[in-house]
Amino acid sequence: MKERIQKVLSDSGIASRRQIEKFIQEKRIFVGDRLAKLGEKISREDQIFLDGKKITLNVNNKLRILALNKPEGFECTRSEKSPKKKIFDLLPPEKNFRWISVGRLDLNTSGLLLFTNNGQVANQLMHPSSMLDREYIARIRGQVEPADIDKLKKGIQIDGNRMKFNDLVEGRITKSHSWFALVIQEGKNREVRKLWNALGYEVSRLKRVRYANIFLPSTLKQGSYKELSQKEIDNLIKNLS
Repeated sequence: MKERIQKVLSDSGIASRRQIEKFIQEKRIFVGDRLAKLGEKISREDQIFLDGKKITLNVNNKLRILALNKPEGFECTRSEKSPKKKIFDLLPPEKNFRWISVGRLDLNTSGLLLFTNNGQVANQLMHPSSMLDREYIARIRGQVEPADIDKLKKGIQIDGNRMKFNDLVEGRITKSHSWFALVIQEGKNREVRKLWNALGYEVSRLKRVRYANIFLPSTLKQGSYKELSQKEIDNLIKNLS
């Protein structure tokens, strides 16, 4: 039985479907001795190579999900061209699969980042249609006007998209900073920072503390990870149905 190459490689835990498409466009994947094509169908008996290394197609891996407490200064990339420290260096070794990040956090954002060995699950957890909460703690320079809080909740047009906070709760206020707990659902690139910047505010610190029903454990040190229990995984997957 043949299936689309993106699905086969994603189900095998090589990368998300979007990443597989990018690899194909970058001419990094071969089927036998020829370049792979987007959308082509392959069988699990085909020999597949990524960057010259043969891929083991194993779809029977037990679903695993990790929670990492990402420090600032780490990039969500595998690119060897980047001189920055990489989050994948903080994870346990990979054997016949690749850890796939569930979304990204930018260089200066810390906190909860999920990883899985299943590309299909990663896609479902990231897809906007799943409407999963991403909760952050943000430190904003200065004090925020009440009218601006209303605007952030109702939505602002940015880069051709309407963005908003699904929830926004003010916390501690000092002479120089204001703290907020906030929730977004779509997870667009740098969405939190773009929303605040659109109204002239600077985010001086940003930390993600929850993804769906998975909270960042208070005992998990920066740069450390924990593997989710089967119960935690089951409860997370329920959000996708």
